[in-house]
Amino acid sequence: EKQMRRTFAEAHRSTAKTGDLLVSLLERRLDAVVFRAGLARTIYQARQVVAHGHITVDGAKVDRPSYRVRPGQVVRVRESSRQKPPFQIAAAGAHVDGPTAPYLSTDLTELTTTLLREPERREVPVICDEQLVVEFYSR
Repeated sequence: EKQMRRTFAEAHRSTAKTGDLLVSLLERRLDAVVFRAGLARTIYQARQVVAHGHITVDGAKVDRPSYRVRPGQVVRVRESSRQKPPFQIAAAGAHVDGPTAPYLSTDLTELTTTLLREPERREVPVICDEQLVVEFYSR
């Protein structure tokens, strides 16, 4: 809750549309990037994978699911974790139905992805009325 309020406050301070920016900021969380890249089957598995220390960002281990990835940063599965079954399944492309998100450059065989740019609201496949969320957190 506290993290969400901080994220909302950041989105609200911006000159951009608050709801769209909020969705973009949430989509840049490390667990969301891991999930969208196809390195995890569900968002819950992505959160667990990050929390258990299987992920690096620019070569440094990051175990905070709420870590906000910046454009240009490289997210990858740690070398010591690559042989574990969940990552072998991910490397085979089992979690990806089509191309990954257009704001990511993903190489599943290498278990790596790069955030190319900030996601735009129209690219995020989340069905939500952002205005209701904005109204809730504005109270």
